[in-house]
Amino acid sequence: MDAFGNRHPPPAGAPGWYPDPGGSGSYRYWDGQRWTDAVSSAIPPAGPGDTRDDTRTYGLAAHLSALLSVFVGVPFAGPLLFLLVKKDEPFVRAHAAEALNFNLSVTLFAVVLVIGGVLLVTVWLALVPLALGWFVLTCIAASKAGRGETYRYPLTIRFVG
Repeated sequence: MDAFGNRHPPPAGAPGWYPDPGGSGSYRYWDGQRWTDAVSSAIPPAGPGDTRDDTRTYGLAAHLSALLSVFVGVPFAGPLLFLLVKKDEPFVRAHAAEALNFNLSVTLFAVVLVIGGVLLVTVWLALVPLALGWFVLTCIAASKAGRGETYRYPLTIRFVG
């Protein structure tokens, strides 16, 4: 039993924010040896020193999964999967939510351009820079996640928090 009266075993691994072992639905900070008094109801921002190698890998994969998902026609499927599967890891959740928001936004922009392309042929030319920007920004975000840093995509509608 820990200092908070919880019977949950402490997390194995590095210090960081973890779901509260008391089941409160908030996050409690693990300093590497014990649970601290620091509690947050929101997913706290992760810094480079807070992230374990596996969470950085999952954060990177959340962004890159959009590149693979585009082959099935829904670039937001991969980030959505990571968001659902790794929702208890604050760093992965933040990156998966950001990737999901960005890919939903790009999909919306593409649909608007395709509908506009039916009316005006020159609008189709805007799909090329959109696709190129999507690819480049996804690679930048994956790189940042791999280094344990946060990243916010530009021109993104925040559908998911």
